[in-house]
This record gives sequence, structure tokens and C-alpha cells, in this order.
Amino acid sequence: MKHPLSLRRAMLLATSCALLQHGGFVLAAQGEEAAPMVGTRPAMNSLTPQPVADALREAALASAPSSSSSSSSSSDTAAEAQGNVAELMQMIQDARLSELRTTYNGSYGASLFFYPREVTYYIALFQDKHFWRVIKSADAGRAEAIYAGFVQQTAQLSEVEIQRTLLQAQKSYIQDVIALSEERAKRLQADLEVARSQQAKVNDYQRQTQNEAAVLREEKERAQAQLRQVQGQVMQLQRQTEMGLPGQK
Repeated sequence: MKHPLSLRRAMLLATSCALLQHGGFVLAAQGEEAAPMVGTRPAMNSLTPQPVADALREAALASAPSSSSSSSSSSDTAAEAQGNVAELMQMIQDARLSELRTTYNGSYGASLFFYPREVTYYIALFQDKHFWRVIKSADAGRAEAIYAGFVQQTAQLSEVEIQRTLLQAQKSYIQDVIALSEERAKRLQADLEVARSQQAKVNDYQRQTQNEAAVLREEKERAQAQLRQVQGQVMQLQRQTEMGLPGQK
């Protein structure tokens, strides 16, 4: 059954909201492959379909109105999106597209491709190496608007990832500083122990030297006293020996 263009666009908008709402589930399902560092740009021909496309389709169907016509429309839209992904992948592999714009925020990216033969635009949203959403349009203005919206989504989705990268870098830096500080503390502790040991030896040497100096001072004083006594005896004996000689006073 065909629906007016406005209704189909409304259904597509509802599907987009559902995809964003369940983005956390999608990211958790990609845990098999580690997320790249911020700024990593995978080659376009290495991108693959989102491995949880079925889960996204089910989420989109669950969030759509319960009427049979609305469910059918949502199912057609999800199938069309999956078809666009496969079509875009094949065209990239065949080098039939021109990459007009690509924006990266963390591991998220948005690209705007152009197919000259049919004057058609492909707007892709991807995370890591997986295509997430692909929209096909022949309207240049609409294609640019969708691309701008995808770019905004990548900026929002990458905030936590970028914050994680910054926190990881800060944590590593702090750990390096801690390691350096601990190493310096060990060296200072070793120096302090050497200084204390040497100071104790110096103190012992000082006490021993002072004691020896005190003993030497006493011995010197006794020697001086003995010298004066001997000199007095010598002078007395000298006078006695020279007594009565000429010139003797």
C-alpha cells in the first residue's frame, strides 16, 4: 500500500528516533572489536554493515504505531535502509562513488557520497568500521541537511568516547608521575639512610677525636710542666758548674 510522502517521511523520522534511542544497545553489541582511538579513520572500503541491523529493525518496529499499516510502513523503511547499506557497500567496492564530505568525531563518522551516473547522493552514518545508517536521495539540499544532522549525531555520540580517551590519558600521566615520584622517594630515602649512617659515624669520630684531643692536651700540659722543671734543673746545674769562673755573676 502506498502512503503520502509526508507520512513516509514521518515514519522515517520515527525510525531515526528509535535508532538513536537504542544506540546504547548497539554500541554494547559491538564489544567484540575494541573501539579505535579518537581520530582514527578507517578506509572506506573496510566498512561493513552494522552487525546488529536486525536488532535495530526490531527496535524501530517496536517504537512505531501499533496499526498494521504503520507497522508495514516501518518494516519497509527498515528493509530499504538495510538495502541502502548493501548497495552503498557494493558501490564503494566498485569505486563508483565520489566521496564529497567525511567528518569524524571519535570512532563515529558521517560521509556524503555522490553517484554521478544517476546524480544521486548517499549519506552514511557509521561507527568504528560498521555502517550504521545509509540514506539515499536525489535532492542535493536534503542530502546536505541529512549529512549535517548525521555530523551532529557523531559529535553528540562521541562526547563520552572522547572524554574516556582524555581521562585515560590523564590517568596514565598521573600513574607515570606517581611512579617517578615513588622512584625519587626511594632514592631520597636511600640517601637519607646513607646520610644518617654517615652522620652517626661522624658523631662517633668527633667524640673519639675530642677525647683524644683532651688526653693529648693533658699530656702536653704535663710535658710542658716537666720541661720547665728540667730546664730549671739545667740552669741550676749550669750555674753550679760555672761557679767561681771569670765572668760569672
